[in-house]
Amino acid sequence: MKIHNVKRVTKNRKTQIIGRGGKRGKTSGRGGKGQTARSGHKIRPEWRDTIKRMPKLRGYSFKTIQEKPVVLNVGQLEVVFSNGDSVTPTTLVNKGILETRLGRKPKVKILGLGDISKKLNISNCKVSVEAKTKIEKAGGTVK
Repeated sequence: MKIHNVKRVTKNRKTQIIGRGGKRGKTSGRGGKGQTARSGHKIRPEWRDTIKRMPKLRGYSFKTIQEKPVVLNVGQLEVVFSNGDSVTPTTLVNKGILETRLGRKPKVKILGLGDISKKLNISNCKVSVEAKTKIEKAGGTVK
């Protein structure tokens, strides 16, 4: 065997052809002219301008973390509860009027829409002034 008979294991790679038909010719993959064609180009993201503008817009407010109470009316309590019953968030969940939120009993506010004639003992609930007068007039208590 002589040196001119030895063949390479891997062939020589062709050099990249540059020109109209090559892989990286003319603009070298950078598109047209302008800022994007320059080295080290960096365009400010469009959404950043939107975020920076948001707090200055009229009516902008963050979502509250505090959970709002579930509203019930005195007329609804009249239908479900009997005379002398105690009304708490636990009893409201047990009767099926309210549902638990993420395994916790919701906060409750009782408003004065409707009439009540039954004596109810209300505790651990927020009560409006009108509802309180109607409940106490019927002989119930509010704690």
